[in-house]
Amino acid sequence: MIHSRFKHLLVQIRQAEIAYNRKPESVLLLAVSKTKSAKDIAAAYQAGQRHFGESYCQEALKKQQELGAFDITWHFIGPVQSNKTKVLATHFAWVHSVDSLKIAKRLSEQRPSALPPLNICLQVNISGEQSKSGITLNELPQLCELVSELPNIKLRGVMAIPMPEEDFELQRQPYKTLYQAVAKLNNPELNTYSFGMSGDLNAAIAEGATIVRIGTALFGAREYK
Repeated sequence: MIHSRFKHLLVQIRQAEIAYNRKPESVLLLAVSKTKSAKDIAAAYQAGQRHFGESYCQEALKKQQELGAFDITWHFIGPVQSNKTKVLATHFAWVHSVDSLKIAKRLSEQRPSALPPLNICLQVNISGEQSKSGITLNELPQLCELVSELPNIKLRGVMAIPMPEEDFELQRQPYKTLYQAVAKLNNPELNTYSFGMSGDLNAAIAEGATIVRIGTALFGAREYK
């Protein structure tokens, strides 16, 4: 099932690229593998998936050890706690959910010099929900400027998890707003937009997503025990 879902997702992504005048293969599928087993990740890998997103440090480290023989690029997409930054700086290639200068500085200081710079995105709370992490749009310009100066990390762009909407146009609006805000910064290095999940994939691609974070549509509904 994972293999067939993976192939279907790739078709959906490529069709959306065509529909919304995006460059072919400009959107990366990030498999959200939190709570999924190493066996499920291996199945997705064997289907052709290479980028996986985790939200819980200890769970992720266990999977990384089990799947050490696989050429996987690991992304961290959950809330970042200060006491976990060393683990993230050491064991991940990407962190999508940086929401303060303090966290960025810790990742910068703790990234091993033997590794390439850690790719990071700033999480923007684009819908202003109190239950979600992220900076405001007004905070984005200054934080981009400060984070860009830090060594050992590379600011790539932004991440957002808008309020869920059923209507397609309502799904598009927050992504459009954030994309335009980044464009106004006129920084060509900010070219990563970690937008969209299983429920709003097409809307995210329509508004500039370069990474879509997909869990349910690839691995199936989350199992609650």
